[in-house]
Amino acid sequence: MKKTLKYLAWTLIVSALAVPVALADDDKTVNDDAAVARHLDIFNTLYKELNTFYVDTIDAQKAIENAINAMLGDIDPYTEYIPAKETDEFMTISTGEYGGIGSYLLERTVDGKKGVYISGPYEGSPAARAGLRSGDRIIMIDGDSTAGWTSDQVSKRLKGQANTHLTVTVVRPYDEDSIKTFSFNRETISVNPVAYYGVTRDNIGYICLTTFNEKSAQQVRDALIELKKDPRVKNIVLDLRSNGGGIVEGAIQIVGCFVPKGTQVLQMRGRDKSSERTYKTTVEPVDTEIPLAVLIDGGSASASEITAGALQDLDRAVIVGSRSFGKGLVQSTRSLPYDGMLKVTIAKYYIPSGRLIQEVDYGNRNDDGTYKKTTTDSTARVFYTAHGREVREGGGINPDVKVEQRELKRIVYNIMRDQWDFDFGTKYVAEHEGEIPEPADFVVTDEIFNEFKAFINPEKFEYDKVCEQQLATLRKTATAEGYMNDSTAAQFDRLEAMLKHDLDHDLDLHRRDIAFLIGQEIMDRVYYQHGQVQNSIKDDDLLDAAKKMFDTPGEYARILNIKAKPAKKKKGKQ
Repeated sequence: MKKTLKYLAWTLIVSALAVPVALADDDKTVNDDAAVARHLDIFNTLYKELNTFYVDTIDAQKAIENAINAMLGDIDPYTEYIPAKETDEFMTISTGEYGGIGSYLLERTVDGKKGVYISGPYEGSPAARAGLRSGDRIIMIDGDSTAGWTSDQVSKRLKGQANTHLTVTVVRPYDEDSIKTFSFNRETISVNPVAYYGVTRDNIGYICLTTFNEKSAQQVRDALIELKKDPRVKNIVLDLRSNGGGIVEGAIQIVGCFVPKGTQVLQMRGRDKSSERTYKTTVEPVDTEIPLAVLIDGGSASASEITAGALQDLDRAVIVGSRSFGKGLVQSTRSLPYDGMLKVTIAKYYIPSGRLIQEVDYGNRNDDGTYKKTTTDSTARVFYTAHGREVREGGGINPDVKVEQRELKRIVYNIMRDQWDFDFGTKYVAEHEGEIPEPADFVVTDEIFNEFKAFINPEKFEYDKVCEQQLATLRKTATAEGYMNDSTAAQFDRLEAMLKHDLDHDLDLHRRDIAFLIGQEIMDRVYYQHGQVQNSIKDDDLLDAAKKMFDTPGEYARILNIKAKPAKKKKGKQ
């Protein structure tokens, strides 16, 4: 039977991984190094035989990379091979710096034509200063057509050494002179991890941190110092929602802004003693007394969980929101030949109470191949915070004040998936140049919302027709099992009519969530990321919950189990 190259890499993988299983009994008599050497020899020989005798030419790079990725994929999702072509991007994430134009890109297909779009220039970046905007479709770079290019190909051409010149030609929707060319220099782009900070809810100093890179700790410290200068600020909120983490040291230093110097924040424990390490704060704090809340959700992971978990264990902050992601694994990078890298899990981390927050046990699978959880509600061990509060291991960080995330409705997902909000934002800003209020004042009015409703073409709007599909399946099942008659069919017809989508009704029903999407797109085009954040927190359930907690007498102390200090005796007769 003829094989195809599609399955060749998997043949390599299965063969290579199956051999060690077959030889497992023999390996019991030899040391690990000898077993590893033998299995590598088998794999090397197997590949050479295939390369020599297989009927078609083998793509060596693709086959070996597939084999590597399959092997690493069987371990955990965080251990990965980074080939030389991707190391620059990896370092960009770690350091927060790269050479380029400073913009997010979006690859999408519109009316059957694939293209790459500008989807968010950074504030003050070369792209923003040159005049590029969200919604611009890139058609040429340095005179070369980008037709058929992927976003990765476009990104690679846009990046380069600082101070090198380039020209970018775009098609700008909703503009009479739609073809525009911009000529400017690349620069070293520094990604600011603090998207916004300011005063909100009368007395809350708010800091939004989006990632943990080499600049995160200093940016948070600077923001905190500035906020404390404002006499209105009586409380601090650190927003870590949707922050997937990054550099561990950044988390230690941010915790150090709020606790005494020398406080233990983290312990790492791995199979190799060399990977074990204890982290303590090394700098003087900014403020160890000001009431502090940390906002988290299911997207808060890794370094975000170290920060939130340590502040919870130390009873330094009240955690508000929903349960975090649950990543308690630490990765390190190792250099590989030919400029590649291996990002490998080397340890688990334990926060001050001694608990591990890892959600998934990647070394233990269920019968269906899915991974098991590290603990269940009945088996999770209890640990204690500095003030004696109970906290449990596994499953991420559970907030002290629970505010569940609103469920994403299907129509909202459909709008995001097909970029209706993105395109409307482009159109609205183009037609209202210079009329958009400041983020703190902007609201999606009835007029704007009605414009959005009119913008959506009902003929092109695609629903996820789950109800209709399930009803059709049920109708077929009823027919197959002999339950279908005139009366049953009439009931099905009645139910089908009831479940028909009414676009206008559905848009009005979910106005709050849809208006949020619209507002974010408009703010992005005029005021960039800081404007998005500043506008979004005006209507924010978690901030409202934090405000209520701060303003309720004794509530902050009650949650953190802070014992009231004895009152000072007054002079004179008592």
